[in-house]
Amino acid sequence: MADEMVRLAQRFVNTTYNNGATLGISKLDENGVTGWPTMYALTRALQYEMGITALSDSFGPTTLSTIGAKYGKLDETTIPSANFCRIIQSALYCKGYDGGEIDGTYNSRVKAAVVKLNQNMGVSATYPGSSLWPKVVKGLFNMDAYVTVNNGSDAIRSIQQWLNGRYILRKDFYVIPCDGHHSRDVAKSMLFAIQYELGMADGTANGVFGPGTQAGLKSHTVSVGTTGTWAQLFTAAMVLNKRSVPFGNFTAEVKTAVESFQAFVKLPATGLGDFQTWASLLVSYGDQSRKGTACDGVTMITPARAQALKDAGYKYIGRYLFNPSSTSLPEKQIQPGELATIKEYGLRCFPIFQTWSRSADYFSYNQGTSDAFKAIEWAQHHGFKPGTIIYFAVDYDAMDGEVTQYIVPHFRGVMRTIGENSSYGVGVYGPRNVCQRIADAGYSAASFVSDMSSGFSGNLGYPMPTNWAFDQIATITVGSGSGAIEIDNNIASGRDTGQGDFNAGSYTEGLDVDLDKAAYRDTMLKDVQNYLTSIGVPETGGDGWTDKDWATLGGISTTKAYDLVLSADWLFTSLARQLKLRKALIQAPVLWELRKLNPGDFAADEAVKNGLKDDCSTGWGQIFAWVTIDARNYCMQQGIINGTPLTNDDVRAVWDDLQDPTYNIRSVAYLTVYNAHQLGIARPSLTTSLADTQALLARYNGTGDDAQQYGRELIGLYNVLENYNRLSRNK
Repeated sequence: MADEMVRLAQRFVNTTYNNGATLGISKLDENGVTGWPTMYALTRALQYEMGITALSDSFGPTTLSTIGAKYGKLDETTIPSANFCRIIQSALYCKGYDGGEIDGTYNSRVKAAVVKLNQNMGVSATYPGSSLWPKVVKGLFNMDAYVTVNNGSDAIRSIQQWLNGRYILRKDFYVIPCDGHHSRDVAKSMLFAIQYELGMADGTANGVFGPGTQAGLKSHTVSVGTTGTWAQLFTAAMVLNKRSVPFGNFTAEVKTAVESFQAFVKLPATGLGDFQTWASLLVSYGDQSRKGTACDGVTMITPARAQALKDAGYKYIGRYLFNPSSTSLPEKQIQPGELATIKEYGLRCFPIFQTWSRSADYFSYNQGTSDAFKAIEWAQHHGFKPGTIIYFAVDYDAMDGEVTQYIVPHFRGVMRTIGENSSYGVGVYGPRNVCQRIADAGYSAASFVSDMSSGFSGNLGYPMPTNWAFDQIATITVGSGSGAIEIDNNIASGRDTGQGDFNAGSYTEGLDVDLDKAAYRDTMLKDVQNYLTSIGVPETGGDGWTDKDWATLGGISTTKAYDLVLSADWLFTSLARQLKLRKALIQAPVLWELRKLNPGDFAADEAVKNGLKDDCSTGWGQIFAWVTIDARNYCMQQGIINGTPLTNDDVRAVWDDLQDPTYNIRSVAYLTVYNAHQLGIARPSLTTSLADTQALLARYNGTGDDAQQYGRELIGLYNVLENYNRLSRNK
C-alpha cells in the first residue's frame, strides 16, 4: 500500500542525489512503497554523506564502524548535516515510524520515533533515550520488521526482543527482526546466545553448532526447577519450534511439552532438556551421532552390504527408481535383483524419484505430471506394490516464494497423476519448509526431510514437518570389506515402513518413447502436411473459408496444430506407455481436431460460458463433457484409472476441466479405451490391427457415415504419426 511520506522520501533521494548514476545511487520509482531498492538507495546516500567512496547496498562493517568512529551515536548534537538527518527521517518513514517532515531537523517527532524503535527492537534498556546507536541504525536500514506482522506470534516476538536486549553489546550480534516469526537470523542468534552463555569470547562465538558448542551443551541439561538464562534459552527454543510453553522457567508444564516433542522427533521421552533435545531444537540435523534405522544411498545393496546394514540396525533403505544419467553414479538406480536381496535379508525399501530437481525452473504442473507418469512406470517395472509411497525430490534450497510459484503446482500435477493412474502414494523429499508446505496443500502423505543441509533457508527457522517419515541427518560408512557402504543415516518415525515384498516387474519393451524431435520434427511435419493436403486440408483455410476469414475467426494452421501436439509429446508418450497402446491413436484425433477448429466451435464454447448451452465439444480434442464423463466412469469401473464416479451434475465442472490441455488429452486417451468397449472389440494395445485402429478413430466422431469417413481420413494421419513414433522407439 502506497504511503505519501515514503513517496516523499523517494523523491528526496532522487532530487538530492540526481547525479546518482555517477555516485552509484539508482533513481527510485516514486511509488510510495518501501522495498529493498529504496533501502539500498538510502544506505548508499548515508555512506556518501559519511565520506565513504565505495558505495554499497550492504550496510556492512565499514558503514557500521564509520558511524561509531565519527559520531559515536546519532542525535541532534552529532548529526553532521541536514541531508544526513533527512536520510534518517526517510528511513524511519520506510520502517513505519513518524520521521517528522523530512526537513533535516532531529526534532521531537524524530526523537519519539527513535525511542519507539529502540523499544520495539527490545534494546531500550541498553540504549535509553532518543539517540540512534550504530547497530540500531543498521537495523533501521533494512526490511526487517520490529512489530508483529503477518499473523506473527507475540511469544516469538518477546523472545526476539529478549535476545536483542541481552546480547546487543556483543561484537558479532546484530539486531534481529522482532516480527513474531522464526527465521534464519533468529535461529543463528540462538546459537550465538548459547555460545555467549557458555563463555565464548567475541570472535570465537560464530553462530555455528560446532564441537565447542556441542560439548558445552552436554553439561547444561535443564529440567523441572531450572530457572535463569539457561531455562529461558531452552523454553525459547521450544517456542521457536512451535511448542506451546511459557517463555521462562522450566516448569512441569514445560516437562510435559518436552516429552511430547521428544516423542515426535523419536528421542527418548525423558522430559529432560538434555543434549540430544537441545540439538534437535537448535539445528535441523540434531545430534548427528544418533543411531538411525533408515538410510538412503546411491549404491547397490549386495548381499554383503545388506548384511552389514542389518548388523548395524538398519531396517528401511531408500533407493532411486530411476537414474537419468547413463554414466554418473551407475548404481544409483535400483539394480536387477537388488530388491530380492533386500527382501531376503529382511529389510524394506522406500523408493525415491529424482531426475534433476535442483533449481526452481525445473518445477511446474506439467513437469510434475510427467515425473509422476515416469515414477509410476518405474515403480511398476521394479515391482513395488500398491500402497507404496514414492518420494519426489526437491533437492535444493527453495525460497518460500519459489515453493508457492513452482513447487506447489508441481506437486499438484504429481498428486493428480499418481492418484488417477496408480495405487501409489505421494511423498516429498526436501527441506522442512517445502515438506510442510506440500503437506499443508494436501499433496503428500509423508515427508523425507533433507535435514542434513542445516544451512538451507528452508530448514533454518522451520520446525520438523508434521508428517515426517524419514529424517536425513548424516552421511556415514557402514560395514567393511565387500560389505562397506556409504549411506545417509536417517531417523525413522514409523509413518512409512517401505515395502518388504515385491511383485514381478512389468514390461516396457515395445512401448512408445518421446519423439526424437531433432531427427524427425521437420520431415514428420512435411509428411503430415502432404497427407492432409491430399485429402483436401491445406496448410491454412479450407472448408470453404478464405484464409483471411479463417485466420480472423481463430483457425489454426497445420504447422501450428502439429507444434501444439509436439509440445505435449511427453504427455502422449506417458499416456501411451501407461495404457500400453500406440500414442498415434491419441495424437491423430487431437491433431485433426486442432487443425479443423472452426467458427462454430468458438461460438459453441461462448454459448456454454454464457450459460446458453449446457455442453459442447471443446478443447484440443473437441470432446463433449458428457462423453468425457462416460469414458472416465468406464475406465474407473475397469480399474484403469482411479477417481470418484462422475454424474450429470458434473457436466459443467468437467467442461471447465476440458479447457486444460492436459486434462483434455488424458480424456482423449480414456475415450479411446471406452470406444473399444462400445465397439465390442479388444482394448487397444501395442498390436491392435489397422482395421480395429480405423474403427476406433471412426468411433471418436460417433457413428454413421460421417464417422466412417472420419475414420478413413484419420487412419492415414495415424500411419504418418506412427511411422515416426516407430522410428523413435527403434533407435
